[in-house]
Amino acid sequence: MGNIVEIKKLQKSYGKIEAVKDISFSVQSGEIFGLLGPNGAGKTTTIRCLTTLAQPDGGEIRVDGICAMKQPKKVRQKLGYVAQEVAIDKMLTGRELLQLQAALYHLPPKVSSQRIEQLLDLLDLQEYGDRKSGTYSGGIRKRLDLASGLLHQPQVLILDEPSVGLDIESRMIVWEFLKELKKAGTTVLITSHYLEEIDALADRLAIIDKGIVIAEGTPSSLKDRIGGDRITLRIKEFLPSNEAEESKTKLAQLPFVKEIIINQAQGNSLNLVVAPNSNPISQIENTLQQMGLPLFSISQSRPSLDDVYLAATGRTLLDAEMEAVTKRDLKAEKKQAMKSS
Repeated sequence: MGNIVEIKKLQKSYGKIEAVKDISFSVQSGEIFGLLGPNGAGKTTTIRCLTTLAQPDGGEIRVDGICAMKQPKKVRQKLGYVAQEVAIDKMLTGRELLQLQAALYHLPPKVSSQRIEQLLDLLDLQEYGDRKSGTYSGGIRKRLDLASGLLHQPQVLILDEPSVGLDIESRMIVWEFLKELKKAGTTVLITSHYLEEIDALADRLAIIDKGIVIAEGTPSSLKDRIGGDRITLRIKEFLPSNEAEESKTKLAQLPFVKEIIINQAQGNSLNLVVAPNSNPISQIENTLQQMGLPLFSISQSRPSLDDVYLAATGRTLLDAEMEAVTKRDLKAEKKQAMKSS
């Protein structure tokens, strides 16, 4: 399969802020491709440039071989876009909103009527079609947004944070629908800061941090690249720091242990990276027994996408999210202080 979306050395700044520094990736026709990263990483700016809603400062964007900067109208005809938040007239019914969207796409009345009915059926929205959209739950709203993005039968459907604000049931419905779209041949590009969403859906992904791509590949290949299983070990529910350091030193001598991190936020639990196929749990238990230390809990798991992010950046995705929130709050406080002075 060829690439239907190609982005090379994309750059975009807002004043002094470099939202996108240097982003390159490609999306193959018929796949689900994920952009994973914390809020503020540059995902939405990348999507806005791809959908021609923002003009890049540099780089190249092509959709089905067409340059987005030179022929934006042709590119828009090939894309369906569902933004993170969509402003709608809450007094209109779902059907009326879809009719309005069809008119914006210049679909002939007969074609638009057939397409609207098909999508209402496909997304199980028939009972909501003639209700005012202001009465919809978040999950129903998201399904209506999906219908709007698919009206003109785009080659590529782009979704910015499709699961934000959805309950678990609604999220599962959206995920299953996206999988069905892929089976039908539609290419899907989604942005998300939810690890489990990208892991569950994406055939391939790019991880973005501070405006650059730090890793790209299939979820499995990215996990394999950092090597070894993860073991979370809690010797006591709340382990004193000196005992945690002593345990770390002793366990680090085991030949299969590649790395140990003390997690202070979880009562000084120990997070170990171990060599593949080393069957480590029994050896760890024996080592602790020889030290006269109890074992509160132990678990072994494959690397996660968060481990990939941690290996590339030195911090977890949650850490990056909290960092972004702190910066945003400090900026808001500074702005408020300037107004008050």
